[in-house]
Amino acid sequence: MNKAFVKESDESDDDLELGQPPNVPAGTKNYITPAGHQRLRDELLQLLDNERPEVVKLVSWAASNGDRSENGDYIYGKRRLREIDRRIRFLTKRLGLAEVVDSSKQENIDQVFFGATIDYAGDDGDVKTVTIVGVDEVDLERGYVSWISPVARALLKSKIGDTVPLHTPAGIQQIDILDVRYPR
Repeated sequence: MNKAFVKESDESDDDLELGQPPNVPAGTKNYITPAGHQRLRDELLQLLDNERPEVVKLVSWAASNGDRSENGDYIYGKRRLREIDRRIRFLTKRLGLAEVVDSSKQENIDQVFFGATIDYAGDDGDVKTVTIVGVDEVDLERGYVSWISPVARALLKSKIGDTVPLHTPAGIQQIDILDVRYPR
């Protein structure tokens, strides 16, 4: 099918500019926890070893059936193959730029650094728990926040008992550090 009739381009939206992953400030590294690094590696290997070969077989079979212009298996298989290849390129670049930080070796366990799990209380008295992780590991439902997020930036380098300002859209909120933990 002619590319003029589909809304796709050859341009890859996952290309990294100047060797920096998206969402990471220029001049800094793409920090990641060992568990996050392993998840990205597992996903990459799953795509390379399982999903891509299956889709290639499907596309090959569909191509052998003749007219490709109206062959849904061929058209959608090629589209899925492009998506898989795009994700493989993205993961390969991310893993190549990643700097694994093992927070279990942290010596200052009363101070907040990358990989810490922090309990803090805001002005409203609600106690919240967050874990500071890499940009590829963010999961708000589990309380995982990126090390470049506003809450993580406010918490970094603080200690148990400190009160730090958190800049929010509603204004500055004071948060109290209640506990800092690192995985063992």
